[in-house]
Amino acid sequence: MIMTKHLDLGSGSNPRNPFSADQLYGVDIIDANNLKINFTYAKCNLSIDPLPFDDNYFDSVSAYDLFEHILRVHIVNEKTKFPFIDLMSEVYRVLKPGGQLYALTPVYPKESAFVDPTHVNFISINTHKYFITPHNWAKMYGFKGSFLKKRVSIVNFEMEVKNFSFIKLIILTTLNIIYSRRKQHIVWHFTALKDISIKHA
Repeated sequence: MIMTKHLDLGSGSNPRNPFSADQLYGVDIIDANNLKINFTYAKCNLSIDPLPFDDNYFDSVSAYDLFEHILRVHIVNEKTKFPFIDLMSEVYRVLKPGGQLYALTPVYPKESAFVDPTHVNFISINTHKYFITPHNWAKMYGFKGSFLKKRVSIVNFEMEVKNFSFIKLIILTTLNIIYSRRKQHIVWHFTALKDISIKHA
């Protein structure tokens, strides 16, 4: 039986598993000895380090409230780096052909994109086009990959990540219609476009 593997970026001690994978992995900047973990964990600074996993290793990758913390531009030894684009290349690299990325991040120009002083990367309704076919505009900045869009939409974070009873779901949906300001996040759900003949772990 083939076991599915999922990687949660910026996992802390509570990685998310939106695709209900069999094996759960997490990466974060925190030392493992400071965490209570029951999953495979690797310390990694996602703004500067490559993901410490082999090519084509994961069936899925998630990022909850992470992308907004990744620098867009960084100067290293007088050379310009693009950490967010590099991270997207790394996500693509570790995904199997057809692997899925699910990301949830504050969306410009909503307040949630700016209120946290550690937010340095502002994602708009059209930023995804830099990473998906047929656009792939980020290739001009070194992006190595290509994703297919499954879903891009502005959502309420709470409704997106929690399972609710039918009654509560109706109430929250009504509130979201009346108070559109509750929709402060954007969902990216992509599929990695790769040659299916590539062997993977």
